[in-house]
Formats: sequence, structure tokens, C-alpha cells
Amino acid sequence: MKTDSVRNELELRRQAADRLAMRFSMLGRRALVTGGSVSIGRSIALAFADAGADVAIHHDAGADAAFGKANAAEETAGVIRERGRRAAIIQADFAIPGEATRTVDEASQALGGIDVLVVCASIQYRTAFEAVTAEQIERQIQINFRASIELLKAALPPMKASCFGRVLTIGSVNQTTPEAELSIYAALKSAQHNLAINLARQYAPFGITVNNLSPGLIATERNRWRRVDAQAWAQIEKGSSPMGRAGTADEMAGAALLLCSEAGSFITGADLQATGGRHL
Repeated sequence: MKTDSVRNELELRRQAADRLAMRFSMLGRRALVTGGSVSIGRSIALAFADAGADVAIHHDAGADAAFGKANAAEETAGVIRERGRRAAIIQADFAIPGEATRTVDEASQALGGIDVLVVCASIQYRTAFEAVTAEQIERQIQINFRASIELLKAALPPMKASCFGRVLTIGSVNQTTPEAELSIYAALKSAQHNLAINLARQYAPFGITVNNLSPGLIATERNRWRRVDAQAWAQIEKGSSPMGRAGTADEMAGAALLLCSEAGSFITGADLQATGGRHL
């Protein structure tokens, strides 16, 4: 009798887990995640695979190598395949005009279309405004904004034709509380957010949601050099938000899953601040 009760309880839990999974389902969806080989992009790509999506990972081989992660794209794709989903890898340097458009085209060919686009790839120079060079400014404009426009112009028309799409731009708390040493980066993230709001209005009638996710201080490959000195990093964390700690890439993946899965079907034009309260 006790055994039957335990079995019934386990079955009820399984059914509840299945119902919860369906709320956040991306089953059958085809996603392109730019900057998907490391850090936040990687965590988002893996979360999408767990939710049932096939995933195309864009990466810049030079950037991965600079992080000491030369095989990051292949490793991430391997994990996705181990989880039973298709994975494609697209190498592209968004500093080169046209490469973002090619990325969408190749991802669409590999997966048979793109239902979900995550604009995650970006660069930054931590430099005082007066010391920012023309080359640094141009490179950030190209990678952080012009390439985003390319991605959107290539991905949105097919989504509009199919009357379904999920677009997520990865912004930054710097949109609203910019750091002095990230002036150009912060300004471009604000511009991207403005664009996302504009497109959310335009494409909502066609079943497409466009949202922005704004992380605060997150422990990533990009700021790994700041974590070499544990005491200095602890002080940075302490002053980074009311929570007094940095976030993790996986904590951003949960927010992305909300906005790109069935759970977020009625959310568009949102700017989700995942900052540990820094934006307050």
C-alpha cells in the first residue's frame, strides 16, 4: 500500500514537472545565438537546447582564442548534441560589414529557418572618454550596433512571413547607469534598446516579440582579468549592486528562456533588468 502511495506521488510530481516544462517550451524552435560560444551566450544556448530548441552558435574564433577558449564553439555544440538537439556553428567577425547577414543566412540554411534570434555578441573598451581612440569608437559602433541592425534586417522578414518570432537583444545596466570608462559601449547599448522598443511595436501584429535583457555585473570571460585579484574583485562585487555580488551567466539564461519561450508569449518591448538591483 505504501509502495502504491509512493508511486502515485512520483507520478504526480512527474506530471507537474511536464506541465512546468511545457510553459517554458521551445520544442521545435530554431534559435541563433550570437556570441554563443562562451559566457552569457553559451548559457543561453544550452538553456534553449534544454527547452527543446535546435541552436546555431555564432562565434568569433579570434575572440575565443583571446579568452583561452579556442575550442569553445565546438565544445558548446557538442553539449547541445548530447542533449538531443541539433547544433550548428558559424564563425564570423562582426567587425566586417556583411558578416552578420551571412551569419543569419548560414544559420537558417543549417536549421531550416530561424524562429529565435539572440543578439549577444558585443565588445567593449574600458577606457576614459578622452582616451578613446577613433578606431575603438568605430569598432564598437560596427560590432555593437551596425551588426545588430544587419542581424535584425536579415532575421525579421522571414519571421514576419511565418507570423512567429522571438528576438532578444542583450543590453546592459549601462543603458541607464553608465560607467565613466564605458561611455561608448553604454551609449550603443542605449541605442540598441531604443531600436528594440521601436521594432517591438512594429512587429507585434505579426506574432513577433522583441525584448531586451540588461545584465548587471556578471562573471564572464570578458572580465576574468578583473577576478585574478580575489580581494579587488570582492570589492568590485560589493559595490556592484544591493545584492553585493556578481551574477552568473546561468542566471541570465533563465531570464532569456522566459522571454523566448512560450512563457513569454505576451511580453514584448520589455527591458528586463537582471542586475542584482543595481538599476534601482
